[in-house]
Amino acid sequence: MRVGRSVPGAVLTVVVALCAATAHAQFAFEKGDRVALVGNALPDRAQHDGWLEAYLQTANPGKDLVFRTLAFSGDEVARRPREEGYPSPDEMLTLMKANVIFAFFGYNESFYHDPEAFKRDLRNFIDETAKKNYDGKNAPRVVLFSPIAHENLNSPNFPDGVENNLWLSIYTDAMARVAAEKSVTFVDLYAPTRALYSAIEDPLTINGVHLNDRGNRELAKVIVEGLGQKINEDSIDMVRTAVLDKNWCWFNRYHATDGNDVWGNRSILKFVDDQTNAEVLQHELVMLDAMSASRDVAIWSAIGGKCIKPDDSNVPKPLLVKTNIAPDGKTGSTAYVPPSEGVNTFKLAKGLRANLFASEEQFPELVNPVQMDVDTKGRIWVAAWETYPKWQPDHEMHDRLLILPDEDRDGVADKAITFAYVHNPTGFTFWNGGVIVVSAPNIWFLKDTDGDDVADVRELMFTGLDSADTHHSANNFDYGADGYIYYQRGIFNVSNVETPWGPAHLHSSKSGMYRFNPRSHRFSFHAVNEPNPHGGDFDYWGYHFATDATSGRAFQVRMDGDGKFKMHELLTKTVRPVPSSGILSTTQFPDEFNGNFIILNSIGFLGIKRYTLENKDGNFWGTEAEDLLVSSDPNFRPSDFRVGDDGALYVSDWQNAIIGHMQHNIRDPSRDHLHGRVYRITAEGRPLLDSVRVDGEPIEALLDLLKHPMNGIRLRARTELSERDTNEVITAVAKWIQQFDVGAEKDAHHLLEALWLHQQHNVLNEGLLTVALNSPHPDARRAAERVKYIWEIEGRIGAQKSAAMDHMAHRHDASADTASYLEQEKSPDPKMEGDTMVVHIQTLKEQMRYDRKAFAVGPGMKVKIVFSNPDAMDHNMIFVQPGSGSQVALAAMMLGADGIKKNWTPQIDKIFAASKMLSMGGKETIEFTAPKELGQYEYICTYPGHYQLMNGIMHVVEDPQKWMNENKDVLNTPGRKFVQEWKIANLINDVSPMGTSWSPERGEKIFKEASCTVCHLQNEKGGRVGPDLTDGTKPMDAAAILTELLDPSKVINEKYKTWHLSVDTGDILEDGDVYGIIVEENADYVRVLTNPLQDLEGKKILYGHIKERTPAPLSTMPTGLLNSYTREEILDLIAYLQSIRVTKN
Repeated sequence: MRVGRSVPGAVLTVVVALCAATAHAQFAFEKGDRVALVGNALPDRAQHDGWLEAYLQTANPGKDLVFRTLAFSGDEVARRPREEGYPSPDEMLTLMKANVIFAFFGYNESFYHDPEAFKRDLRNFIDETAKKNYDGKNAPRVVLFSPIAHENLNSPNFPDGVENNLWLSIYTDAMARVAAEKSVTFVDLYAPTRALYSAIEDPLTINGVHLNDRGNRELAKVIVEGLGQKINEDSIDMVRTAVLDKNWCWFNRYHATDGNDVWGNRSILKFVDDQTNAEVLQHELVMLDAMSASRDVAIWSAIGGKCIKPDDSNVPKPLLVKTNIAPDGKTGSTAYVPPSEGVNTFKLAKGLRANLFASEEQFPELVNPVQMDVDTKGRIWVAAWETYPKWQPDHEMHDRLLILPDEDRDGVADKAITFAYVHNPTGFTFWNGGVIVVSAPNIWFLKDTDGDDVADVRELMFTGLDSADTHHSANNFDYGADGYIYYQRGIFNVSNVETPWGPAHLHSSKSGMYRFNPRSHRFSFHAVNEPNPHGGDFDYWGYHFATDATSGRAFQVRMDGDGKFKMHELLTKTVRPVPSSGILSTTQFPDEFNGNFIILNSIGFLGIKRYTLENKDGNFWGTEAEDLLVSSDPNFRPSDFRVGDDGALYVSDWQNAIIGHMQHNIRDPSRDHLHGRVYRITAEGRPLLDSVRVDGEPIEALLDLLKHPMNGIRLRARTELSERDTNEVITAVAKWIQQFDVGAEKDAHHLLEALWLHQQHNVLNEGLLTVALNSPHPDARRAAERVKYIWEIEGRIGAQKSAAMDHMAHRHDASADTASYLEQEKSPDPKMEGDTMVVHIQTLKEQMRYDRKAFAVGPGMKVKIVFSNPDAMDHNMIFVQPGSGSQVALAAMMLGADGIKKNWTPQIDKIFAASKMLSMGGKETIEFTAPKELGQYEYICTYPGHYQLMNGIMHVVEDPQKWMNENKDVLNTPGRKFVQEWKIANLINDVSPMGTSWSPERGEKIFKEASCTVCHLQNEKGGRVGPDLTDGTKPMDAAAILTELLDPSKVINEKYKTWHLSVDTGDILEDGDVYGIIVEENADYVRVLTNPLQDLEGKKILYGHIKERTPAPLSTMPTGLLNSYTREEILDLIAYLQSIRVTKN
C-alpha cells in the first residue's frame, strides 16, 4: 500500500463538508433514458476504456439506456471551442435527444483560482439547460460530477498535486454548493478518488490527473455507487466489449475526423452533379448514428449474457460519388506504373542507384505510406493510411503500422507485419520500448510485451489535438535530443490539450510546430509555421529545421526569447508542396551528400531536392545542389524518408493519382486505396554498412554508440536508452564522461550527448550544463544554450524557477488565431491612370481563388495588372484567348517536372500575357495591350489543379467603366468584414416560424447593398439572370427563402441554369466551348445568353453543331454571398423579400 500525503487542513474541512452534502445523492434511471456525457478529458478519455457505461448498463438491466459522450479535452462549463462549422452543444444534444446530462467540469477551471466565477458559470449552465427540451418533451435532468483528485505518483517527472488538490477541493465544494442551491444531483469524485489513490498500490493515473484503464474501472464503480446504485459484475466483460464497439462508431461521429470537409469551409465545395463534401460526409454521420443505435441493442443483449452481432441492415448505404477525373486523362491519370518499373522512371543524382524495397504487389496492406521510421532492431516501419482521408463507415478500417524486416539484408523486404491498426496514423516515433503514434485527436502509446511484434498495450497519452483537416493534422514525429517529441500541424485544427502542469488547454488554432514530452507530459506550442507545415529534423549538433508543405518554404528553428521559438528562412524555395524534409546522414553515400538538407515534393516536381548547408555562427543557409531524385511517374508521391540499418536511403511513395484535397470530392472513387511503395537508394561502388546492434545492448555499449557519426544510429541508441531505468542510465553516464577532456573540441559532442541524456531522462545537471556552455566548440555552446533555455521554460533553473513558466499555460483564442492569418487588405478598385487601366488583383488566403472575379477594359487599351500573392500556395496569372482556359491548363499540367522552371506557363498561342509563379508575399506587374476584339478573356492560375477554382474574366467592352459600374457584384469578393460561414442550420430556428421583430425597411438596404437587382427583376426593373423576386405565384415561406439564399445550387430553376455547350461547326474559328443560359430552343437551334448582363439577344447555335451539352454544376447565384452579414441583417433581408412578393394574375 502506498502512503498518501497528509491532507491540508483547508482540504480536510472541504471534504467533511462534502460528505454531509453528498451522503444522500440518489439518481434513478428511467427506461429509455438517453444520457449525454459532457465535459473535459475525464469522460472524453473514459470512452476509450468503456468501463463507465458498462457498469452503468449492468446496474440497470432492462432499461435500454443510451449513452453518448459529447465531451472534449479542455472543455469548461462556459467555454467549449470547436473547429469551424462544428455543431453547437445544443445542436448535438438535440441530435441525440438527450433527456439526461452528466456534466464533468472543474478541472480546467481550477487553474484560474476563481471559484466564484465558476459558480456563476455553473448556475448559468443549469438555468439555460432547464429551458431546453432536447428530446422534444421535457427539460433534461442534470447530474454534476466533481473533478477527480490529483494522484501523487511520487515521480520527479510530474507535479506532486499538493497545490492542485487544494484548488480541486475548493472547486468541488463550489460545485456541491451550486448543486444544492439549484436542486440538481451532485456526485463527489474528488474525495473517493483521493481515498482510492491511498488504498490501491498500483497507479490509477498516467500523469497524476488522467486515469489509466484500472483508474477508469475504479472510477466507474465510484460513479455507480455515487448515484445510489449497485455494482453488478455479471457479464461485465461482454458488455464492455459491446460498449467499445459502439463507442468506436460514435467517436467517429462526434469527433468526426476531417471536419473541415464535413462542416467547415471546404464542405461546401461542389463537384460532379453539384455534389458537395458536406452532402457525402454528413450522410456518413447518419450512417454512424444508425450503426451506434444498432450497437446499443447489442449492449442491452450483452447485459443478459447474450452476445449478438449488431444488425446494420438499416444503416443507409453511402452516397454514390462520381470521379471528376476525366476518362481521357486530361484531369489526371489512374493508370499506375507497375512497381517493378517504378525505378525506371527515376533520374538519380550521379553515382546513385535505386531498387524496389516493398510494394503493394508483395504486401497488399502496404497502401498510402505516410511516414517511416527505423526501430532499434534496424527494421523499416511505415504508417500505412489506406482509408485516407478518413475511414468510411461501410468499410473495414485497415490503417496500420507496418514492420518491413529485411532479415537476409538483400535490400528487399521479407515480409510485412501489422504491429497495430491505427486510424489516420499521420505520425509516429519510438520511445520507452514502444511506439508513440498520433491518431488525431489522440496520441497513443503502443507496446509489444510478449515479443510477437503485435501491440498488446494501448495507452491514451494525450487527447484534444483535433483533426479538422487530416491532410494537415499532427505529422512527422521527431524525437528530439532534448527528450521532447516535435510535430507540426496546419490551420483549421483547434488544440485543447490537458496536462497536469497548468491551464493546459491551448484553445489554439495556430499553425506550426508543437512539442510534448512523453516522460513529463508537458505540452507546448513551439513556433509559428503557416499555413500547413510538414517535415522537420535535427542535425548532428541539434540544430532544428522544418518546412511548410503548402508553400514549400524551409526554415531553421531558433530561440526567440521569452520562451518562444521562431522560424527563419533556410533557402530559396523552388518547389511545393513538401510532405517531408530532413538531414541526410549516412556514410554509405559520398561525403558531398552527408549533412545535406533534402526536400520531398509531391506535385509538379516529383522527387527529392537537395541543398548543401552553410553554418554562419549558428545561422544556416541552404544552396541548391543536384537533384537527388526526379521521377517521370505522374503518380509518384514521395512522402517520407529514413536511412536504414544498411546505410541506404529509404523513400516511401504515397503513389496516388489524387493528391489535392480541394480539387476533388473527399470520396472521389479515383482516390487510390490500393497502391504504396518503398524504394531503396544506395551509392554505387560503396559497401553497405554493417548492422549496428542496439536493441537489448548494455547501457555502456549504447553510450558508446552516441559517438557514432550517423544521426540515425545515435537516435536509435537514445531511443533504446529511453526504456532503461533512469538512475542506472544517469549513473552510467557519470562514469562514461570521465574519459573526455572538457577542453578538447573532439570531445565536445560526446559531452553534449551526455547533457542531452539528462534532458531525455528529466534529470537536472547544472554542472554538466556549465561545462557545455563553456565548451571549446561553438556549436556545442549554442546547443547548451538551448538546453538552458528549455530548462528555464520548464521552470527548473534561472529566474523562472519558482514561476515554472510553461508555454502551454498560454491561452490562445482559436478564432483570433485563424483570423490573424486569414486577414488581408482589399484590393483597390480598377481605375484609369492616363491612358492605362490599372487593375489590382490578389489571391485569397486558403481559398485558391482570386479576389477579383472580373473587370473590364476597352479594345486596344493599355492594361496594367498589379498581381500579388499573400497565400501560402504558389500562384500565377495567365491571360488567355476566349474559351481556351481548360486547354491552357491542360498544357501546363503536361509540363511535368519542367513546369517549375517554366513557371507552369506552356508555349501555346492561346496565351497573350502571363506572370511568373509567385510564392507567398510575391508581387508582379503585368503590362499589355488589350485585344481589339470584344469578348471575355479568362485569366487563370495554371499550377496543376488550381485552374478549376482559380479563374476570372477580363471583359473587353466599348465602355469598361460603365460595365464595371453596372456589374459590381461580379467584380470582387464582398468588401464587408467576414462574419461567419452561414449554414441553413444556423438560422433555420429563427425562421421557423419567422419572427415579427425583423425589419423589411432595414432589409431593403441590405438588398440594395448586396446588388441583388443586377441579376433579379423587381417590379419589372433589374437584371434577367435570376427569377423575378416580386412574383408571388409560387408560395415561398421564410425557410424556403433562407435555403435559396444560403444554398442556391440545391435546386436550380431550369430557366436560369447555365449550360456548357461543346460546339463543332467545321470552322476552327467558331469551334470551342460556349457557356450561358439557354433562353430559346427549337428543332433547329438553341439561343444562348453568354453575357445576359449586357446582351439579351445572345447567340444562336445550330443543333447539328452541338457535340455535347452539360449543365453547369453551380447556380449563377454565388454561395457565401451573405457571409459578411450578421444574423440580424440576414433576417431583415428575408423579411424584406417576403414583403415584396405579390400574387400576379
